[in-house]
Amino acid sequence: MTAELQAPVRSLGSWTVGVVGIAGLIAIIAGVYASPEALVVVGILIAAAVGIGWPHFLRIPAKKTLAAVIALPGAGAAVAAGLAPAPGYLDWTPAFVALGMMAVFVLQLIRGTGQAQRLESTLGCCAGVLLSCLGAGWIAGSRFNGVREMLLVAAISAAVALLAGLIRWPDSIVAPLGVVLAGLAGPLAGLVLSDIAVLPAAVFGVVVGAVLASFRRLATLRGAPLNIPAALGMGLAPVSAVGSLAYFIDKLLIY
Repeated sequence: MTAELQAPVRSLGSWTVGVVGIAGLIAIIAGVYASPEALVVVGILIAAAVGIGWPHFLRIPAKKTLAAVIALPGAGAAVAAGLAPAPGYLDWTPAFVALGMMAVFVLQLIRGTGQAQRLESTLGCCAGVLLSCLGAGWIAGSRFNGVREMLLVAAISAAVALLAGLIRWPDSIVAPLGVVLAGLAGPLAGLVLSDIAVLPAAVFGVVVGAVLASFRRLATLRGAPLNIPAALGMGLAPVSAVGSLAYFIDKLLIY
């Protein structure tokens, strides 16, 4: 297939990733303002989507089995973050990360020697387990001090970075643009929506912009067009990671 025929498909994949990420952020904020149980359900669904889509993004064998190995620890971490007593909302998350990574290694051993892409499967799926479990940070952040506006500021900064990533310019331009815009959106949203200090909100916006810009670069380096599961996983994986960033920045700089 020629580059001219591949370009429209790749462009569609890029837009799909951004739209999926923004939809995930909207679902998270809706869960934050609805009820703790609704947010846990959203966290489970995001973990499942990351689990299903990440093996497709990596283009590795045994996609269904690896999807379960990635999704189940993330779902367990989300439930644990919703049930754990204060202040250890994420105390169980490292355990689920460890269990998921152990399951990845066991699965690779069961596949036997000489299987294709064993190293890529192992390393890539371990990263997928981590990303899936980091989504529990959204739930922990909503329970931490009851200030839901901080999560809204986090979601706005992430949405701005995702929107910047939709621009069809080179990564050398879009990446710094996304970081700057997310860094500006954080304090502006904080000033309008709550009394969050400007500096912590700006720091958070810059960090979120950098994380999302790195995921955009990762999608660009993949080279091949994205199918729907791959776009789903790639759109929601950085959104999941932002949850734990929001929780720890809230805990270190704001609370």
